[in-house]
Amino acid sequence: MSTINKLFKKRTDDPRLQFFRYIFVGGTAFAIDLSIYFTLVNYFDVHYLIAAIIAFLISVLGNYIMSTKWVFNQDKIDNKLVEFNLFILISTVGLIFTEILLYIFTDLLIINYLISKVIASILVLFWNFTARRLMFYGR
Repeated sequence: MSTINKLFKKRTDDPRLQFFRYIFVGGTAFAIDLSIYFTLVNYFDVHYLIAAIIAFLISVLGNYIMSTKWVFNQDKIDNKLVEFNLFILISTVGLIFTEILLYIFTDLLIINYLISKVIASILVLFWNFTARRLMFYGR
């Protein structure tokens, strides 16, 4: 029971445990993002790069809530508006990386847009985690 508490319930500043939790948060946000992305491209004929931006905007709010309450659960930043804006800034940089990678994989390397999205998301996950950890912990 204490292992479950440590993994899922107790506050922690252990980067390995935070990354473990972030995988769940990122996985949930990714499922939302990919579902919206797929739906927009396939059912609404939205260009894949535009669909990625729309899906990002919808999924980032859930990611923010889960990341701040469960993964990092730190009160380093007192002003929640500043915290949210920093989170959005980090996410926006991640979105720019995603857009560049999607273009490279899909248009230049001719990889299926869904496979490109999965690869780009995995690569950008490391940017997002590291930048958010630095934001909340300064290390």
